[in-house]
Amino acid sequence: MKKIVLTGGGTAGHVTSNIALIPELKSRGWEIHYIGTKTGIEKNLISEIPDISYHSIQCGRLRRYFDVKNLTDPFRVIAGVGQSASLIRKIKPQIIFSKGGFVTVPVVLGGWLNRVPVIVHESDITPGLANKIATRFAKTVCTTFPETLAHFDHGKAVHTGSPIRRELFLGDSERGRAFCGFTSEKPVIMVMGGSLGAVAINNAIRSLLPKLTRRFQVVHICGKGNFDAQLESYPGYKQFEYVKEELPDLMALADLMVTRAGANSIFEFLALKKPALLIPLPLNASRGDQILNAKSFNQQDFSMVLDQENMTEDSLYDHIVELYHNRQQYIDTMDKSDTGNGIDKVLELIEAKSLK
Repeated sequence: MKKIVLTGGGTAGHVTSNIALIPELKSRGWEIHYIGTKTGIEKNLISEIPDISYHSIQCGRLRRYFDVKNLTDPFRVIAGVGQSASLIRKIKPQIIFSKGGFVTVPVVLGGWLNRVPVIVHESDITPGLANKIATRFAKTVCTTFPETLAHFDHGKAVHTGSPIRRELFLGDSERGRAFCGFTSEKPVIMVMGGSLGAVAINNAIRSLLPKLTRRFQVVHICGKGNFDAQLESYPGYKQFEYVKEELPDLMALADLMVTRAGANSIFEFLALKKPALLIPLPLNASRGDQILNAKSFNQQDFSMVLDQENMTEDSLYDHIVELYHNRQQYIDTMDKSDTGNGIDKVLELIEAKSLK
């Protein structure tokens, strides 16, 4: 049987593309192994999927700034490389697919030491530090944005788009409406801050509820630990720390999104033709990748953008109302886009590279 190792972790965004590939790989007869950390979000998400062999390794974070852990984490990376190399020798996969996050560096190096071909998928416009290292040892790099091709040698990178979970296209708005207890009389805003939530967005939306809920209903994915029990019965507002099975129905229900600008999420919105107000992570909390993602989508008229530094109650409300009034313009533009689901292109590369 053909065997593949998937890796990626640290945030849900580094795992969801792998999750999108899993049922397709199974249908093509692949035995799937996943290498991640013992305590990362990737273990929680992958362990729920049947017939996947999950393997844990040590991993240290690579930082561009001073931190006392910089003295010890290189040894964790080295240990992880040894563990990965040993695992890969035992598994004997035909190929490794790496999605991103620091756990992937030891896995990619372990694959390279065993001469197993590696495909790296880069979500953002500019590669992060982990992928900058990993792509040096990869046969091929898949990119989500066409602009990313310029960061790699000619012929090494291929624009595939982002693999998107097929179940997202099967959502039912009426099931979503019933799940939230909403009526059909008002449009629905869906607020998402990523797998860990977004405190600034959460606070701003909640402070606007008296004004927002006069015109809209709000379903809010607020992130683990961010549930506000005082708002549990607020009319026209429904909050969840996290949703899984119901997510396609909630996205089908939503008339527009208010969200960060993680690449995997915004390409899901593009595929589903959902107008979005993007509030990217600011530079003081990131390397600026979400700012570039949001700028690209704004320039293509897929989304509106509001920088967090400029976000006030008034500016947030005005942007939401403007986006709703102009929503059909954004939907029409997204309809004309040829950027769809990247699953098929990625699967073709996996099949082709595994034969070499």
